[in-house]
Amino acid sequence: MTTSDKPDNASDAPQEPTGVAAQDWAKASADPQYRAAVVDLLGALAYGELAAFERLAEDAKLAPTLADKAELAKMASAEFHHFERLRDRLTEIGEEPTHAMEPFVAALDGFHRQTAPSDWLEGLVKAYVGDSIASDFYREVAARLDSDSRELVLAVLDDTGHAGFAVEKVRAAIDADPRVGGRLALWARRLMGEALSQSQRVVADRDALSTMLVGGVADGFDLAEVGRMFSRITEAHTKRMAALGLAA
Repeated sequence: MTTSDKPDNASDAPQEPTGVAAQDWAKASADPQYRAAVVDLLGALAYGELAAFERLAEDAKLAPTLADKAELAKMASAEFHHFERLRDRLTEIGEEPTHAMEPFVAALDGFHRQTAPSDWLEGLVKAYVGDSIASDFYREVAARLDSDSRELVLAVLDDTGHAGFAVEKVRAAIDADPRVGGRLALWARRLMGEALSQSQRVVADRDALSTMLVGGVADGFDLAEVGRMFSRITEAHTKRMAALGLAA
């Protein structure tokens, strides 16, 4: 995943893990509903990383210089390595990776079809803004996972370098032509809406993930906390827009 900064919500998370978050996978996975939720989560992440690899490779074709093309190719490679780690983990716990990813293909492919960038700058904003929203969501969930799953999820959410690259290129384009800023701000707002809608649809379609979010599998979430979670994600989005030099 490509993300610039982690949400400023460290103070909201418990200092010492409790409940499921204090357990390892061997103990936590004894609960079949929890196991199903984690398999769903890893499947969604794995397909997200595979799609990110494909998209960055496509975006490289729009790059204006060879240096930019090479930079995106390097980022695409990092995304594929993240996918491999998730795929290998699913195999390790006895799950077939393709089967785990399949439920999320339609939703993620639909999101990418609806938000296909028309040029190089829109592609950069999409990776920076759209992927960061997803990363924020997964980090929120990771705080309630068992220790082994949490470590893996946080590792594959590490920034591949796209964040700083996107900020540099987008700000330079706006400095060169301030009119670009208005167009990209509208684009980023559309991405925000589509990303949140897509996340909600995915969760609603998967019972185990829904239970994880509202409580009952992973400790600490309730309906009020879900609302606060999305508020934190929205706040982080606003800060990223500011980093790009765009109005939220």
